[in-house]
Amino acid sequence: MTTMHEEVLASLGPRIIDGSLAEGTVITLEWLGAEYAVSRTVAREVVQVLASKHLVESRRRTGIRIRPATDWSSYDPAVVRWRLDGEQRTAHLRELSQLRAAVEPASAALAAEHAAADDGAALLRLAHDMETTGAAGDLQAFLEHDVAFHRRLLHLSGNQMFAGLCDVVEEVLRGRTDHDLMPPRPKPEARRLHLVVAEAVAAGEPEAARSAMTAICTEVLRATSDD
Repeated sequence: MTTMHEEVLASLGPRIIDGSLAEGTVITLEWLGAEYAVSRTVAREVVQVLASKHLVESRRRTGIRIRPATDWSSYDPAVVRWRLDGEQRTAHLRELSQLRAAVEPASAALAAEHAAADDGAALLRLAHDMETTGAAGDLQAFLEHDVAFHRRLLHLSGNQMFAGLCDVVEEVLRGRTDHDLMPPRPKPEARRLHLVVAEAVAAGEPEAARSAMTAICTEVLRATSDD
């Protein structure tokens, strides 16, 4: 069940992201309370969360000021989600796809170097699940398997910095589905390449894993460039 705190955050965050509340705008707890019909306590909690994401800064005598986009916590999952919900979705998706293209092929190669047999087998199962649900056109089930696949791969890299991007990659994958940017039936070639990555990781073949993941990321980049 969504709390009042979450409801206000889900409304106010996107208003900052899309510029409805522009950089430099000053708001107050009183304004928040009146705008959303919430208590001062709830308003304060919302501001604390937004401040933690660097969307606002709160000063005792000057109020709560909206910070510039350059200050935002770009890797915060909520910020990623709110940006994907906004009018600049395509541009942000392209940025995120470029990030994935820089990180995930290297992550796949490292996973092939470090993954234990059980880890490789688990990744293979997810790839097979993706093939089954993708071929059936079950986009929601496919999405859950796709998210699990990429999260596991980033963790298997053994690189904590790469693993730290799990939530960002998940938001990208969910955003593409939620905003109808996925084909009704995931492309057979994309499904095949996920299986190739998993097979390479399981077999301990770093360059094969890197090559297949590069192909996946390149296709995603091409698709975002065409939008």
